[in-house]
Amino acid sequence: MTSNQTASSKTSEPARALFHEMIGSMREGVVMVDQESTIIAFNPAAQVMFGDAAVNGPRKLFEIISDEKIHAAFRDALESGARSEIQTEIVVKNDRRVYDLRVAPLSFADSKSAIGIFYDITRLERLERVRQAFLSNVSHELRTPLTSILAFCETLSDGALEDPQNNRRFLEIIRRNAERMHHLIDDILELSSIEAGKTKINPKYFSLSPLVNEIWISRADKSQGRDLTFKNEVPSDVVIFADPRRVEQILTNLIDNAIKFNVPGGEVVVSYKRTADQYHIQVSDTGEGIAAEHLPRIFERFYRADAARSRELGGTGLGLAIVKHLSRLHGGEARVFSTVGAGTTFMIDLPAEA
Repeated sequence: MTSNQTASSKTSEPARALFHEMIGSMREGVVMVDQESTIIAFNPAAQVMFGDAAVNGPRKLFEIISDEKIHAAFRDALESGARSEIQTEIVVKNDRRVYDLRVAPLSFADSKSAIGIFYDITRLERLERVRQAFLSNVSHELRTPLTSILAFCETLSDGALEDPQNNRRFLEIIRRNAERMHHLIDDILELSSIEAGKTKINPKYFSLSPLVNEIWISRADKSQGRDLTFKNEVPSDVVIFADPRRVEQILTNLIDNAIKFNVPGGEVVVSYKRTADQYHIQVSDTGEGIAAEHLPRIFERFYRADAARSRELGGTGLGLAIVKHLSRLHGGEARVFSTVGAGTTFMIDLPAEA
């Protein structure tokens, strides 16, 4: 070996060590196969991807991956030197993951091999599904009142404007649907701000009982004709440390729901208790209750246990999602308990001051 070869060898050793360290620390799975499609190298991320199957001696690619698209990508790289990029799913121990796979050919002297890099896009794919579902729901929620507004505007334009028996009724329907769209847009903007991390909590000490009374008074028009009884069971001397504006939003949404889904002559009760490290605020009603199968999803965006009735009563389907997010912004949680035919209780757990 010449002195130049010796120097080159010494220079390449740290480079090779650095290369192996980089491959080993990658979050992406890296798999290398020879010309017989036998796996000859993989990094720790790939081992996690494929589980124990990847480490039990030399294995053919098809022995641990059954996806024909993956086999075809490696085959094209080995046989024709083609590069490819595909999206694929791999399930290991009931865990479904989505990957963006990029395969490229490699050549070492007279032997051929191929390398594949698996980029885990499971979270991105889930977020995209959530985004698409959100856009679909928003479109649907806006289309319904907008269709009604356009229909009644056309009716008025066609002569109903001169009909004293119906014109005001038509205008009231237009106003009500426009308000529904306005509330929906407000809730969408509020929820988007919270989820984007733009909403801040500004806690301070304030009296809870007067705030509860103010909210009920402000909702008096919604309870008219329902003969509902309101009970504020929060002791008058209770002072909590939280963001009063956000607590008002939470309680307004919950009290609105307690009014909407109550029975005529029913009760709405707001109560409070304090444990060592938490405030617990409850809003209860004596309405029809929520079936058990709906409870796990009740705080999801646009989820409604009774979709038709909720829309009829002017609900946007976002109020409880806002309640959950505002509770969590405080470091707390929102919970629900319900019995069909007996009523529903929402409990907001907020961390007490140290």
